[in-house]
Amino acid sequence: MASEPTPWALTIPSNLRLLALARSFVEAVCQVCGLDESVTNAVVMAADEATNNVMRHAYAGRPDAPLQIQCFFRADSVEVRILDEGPPFDIHAVPQLDPAELRVGGRGVFLMRTLMDELVCEPRTPRGNTLRLIKRLRHPPKTDAKQAP
Repeated sequence: MASEPTPWALTIPSNLRLLALARSFVEAVCQVCGLDESVTNAVVMAADEATNNVMRHAYAGRPDAPLQIQCFFRADSVEVRILDEGPPFDIHAVPQLDPAELRVGGRGVFLMRTLMDELVCEPRTPRGNTLRLIKRLRHPPKTDAKQAP
C-alpha cells in the first residue's frame, strides 16, 4: 500500500478574523504546487466556504477552538481536508438546492459540491469531523512541489 504524501498544514483558532489567513494559505500552496489559476480559484473558494462553515456552525461561539487545514497533492488530484472538533456532521443530510431558488445563505455546501469533484465528511475519533474536498486534475501540476517541505 502506497504511503500518503505529507500534507501542507495550517492550524488556527476558529476565529472569523482568520478566514483571510486560511484562504491565503490554500492559495499559496496551490500556487507553489503549480496548479493553474482556474483550479486554484475553485479549490480556494471551496476551502474558504468549508472553513467558514466550520467556524460559524460547528464552532459557533467558540473562536478559540482549533481548526486544521491540510493540503495533499498527487499527480492526478488535489485534496483539502478541514479537521474540526465540532459535533458530528452529515454532509448527505444537506439538501441539493435549486440554484435558481432565491434565498439568503445556505449556499456553501452547494458551492463546494459544484466546484469540487468529490466531497466527503468523515467522523474523527474521539470527536470532530474531517471534511475532504477533492479536485481531480486534468493536467499535471507545473512543478514537482507535491509534498510539504
